[in-house]
Amino acid sequence: MKRALFFIAVVASLLPELIAQTAPQPTQPPNTSQQEQPSPLQTDSARKITPAEAQELFKSVDEILKFVSERTGLPIRSPVKRELTSREQLEKYINQRMAEDEDAQRLKRSGIVLKKFGLLPADFNIETYIVQLYREQVAGYYDPKTKTIYLLDWVDPDLQKAVLAHELTHALQDQSFDLMTWADWGNKRRGTKKSLTEEVADDEDRAGRQSLMEGQAMVMLMEYTLAPMGRTLEDSPMVVEALKKGMLDAPDSPVFSAAPLYLREALTFPYRYGLDFTRVVLEKRGKGFAFKTAFGNPPRDTREVMMPDVYLSGAHVTPIQVIDFSKSFEGDYERYDLGSIGQFDTMVMLKTYASEKVSEKLSPQWRGGYYYAAQKKGAHTDDIALVYASRWADDASAREFAKIYADGLTKRYKSVKPVYAKANTVSMTPERWDTEAGSVWIRQSGVAVTVVESVPEDLAAKILAQ
Repeated sequence: MKRALFFIAVVASLLPELIAQTAPQPTQPPNTSQQEQPSPLQTDSARKITPAEAQELFKSVDEILKFVSERTGLPIRSPVKRELTSREQLEKYINQRMAEDEDAQRLKRSGIVLKKFGLLPADFNIETYIVQLYREQVAGYYDPKTKTIYLLDWVDPDLQKAVLAHELTHALQDQSFDLMTWADWGNKRRGTKKSLTEEVADDEDRAGRQSLMEGQAMVMLMEYTLAPMGRTLEDSPMVVEALKKGMLDAPDSPVFSAAPLYLREALTFPYRYGLDFTRVVLEKRGKGFAFKTAFGNPPRDTREVMMPDVYLSGAHVTPIQVIDFSKSFEGDYERYDLGSIGQFDTMVMLKTYASEKVSEKLSPQWRGGYYYAAQKKGAHTDDIALVYASRWADDASAREFAKIYADGLTKRYKSVKPVYAKANTVSMTPERWDTEAGSVWIRQSGVAVTVVESVPEDLAAKILAQ
């Protein structure tokens, strides 16, 4: 599924407190006040950093860049440009990116599909939300288009220094590997003809690359923050676990905290799971592999990010072959969207339809998945038909997933009525489930599960026969 970028301001604000909580000796007197302390991000909107603070912040860029280069082994090939930006300039950048970025435009279509899966509320406006989130979360950023690190003129300089360690990791990645091409931020395949299988594989590939990129940057953010206390990532596992939990809970981030489960999980995925991925690769293969070699052989899908040992063993999942359902839909329908349902998406789906325990057990059995969404010509954008195909490690896993998907229909629709074929009266297995949004067919065959939603019976039969 297409995912958006998430910024790490909250991460930087959480770290000092988490480190103090886990330190052997307190580095400062404990706060005995009962009054809740404001987040470093909740600054006075009229407050601007002084010229002296800005000069000191600009000087720190070179110092932190050297620190990151030494820790990662990524060379400094050129100075990094730096600029101070205002709230107004930042909002202009965000709005321009949302208007021009191809991924941002596709995000709207993915939002409709997520609603169909029951992973977003029907009235949720994903575009408005993402803009609000960017405004809340940004505490400095690196733009690979301009090769510039942007610092914010209203955010505390000490907070920005921690963010700099993260963003300057991206600057060094860019100098060695050209992020605009490597991460496909420049849509390098635009204008080329891709197969449907390649389109779906690209979703997962980009998620893997983003997780590697952000995981390395998260490691550097933590190493830079821990270094003054003589601590490292390796000897601070409690800080790491608390940080990952804090990212997902984000008590100081009201916009993020109010998001549905899927978005909170998806937006933090590259940072939380990317951090763990990089830690494991560092431990087992060393710095050279973790920060350089991995860029030439990035994780291919969310499964490899979530299970680094699978990545290191080279046990790649072969991309599932995508069926061209446009032939079945031709006539009254047109293609609306196509995308992957990776192991990460499956994990959140199972959490939503069943429980976290079930998700932890079953999602590692995922071996491929995609959706194909079609829309009636001239219909409202929320009115889509859906085909979802998934592949599993064995028949038992596929059968269990099919049952969970069927049971989960009651969480997605107000009215769910199982319909039994006459031939199935003995096994009492429904042929389909009728809902207020049309019928749902769920068919398991060996390791494959195919779901067809909101299409007429004759069209569903054609699709299931493919």
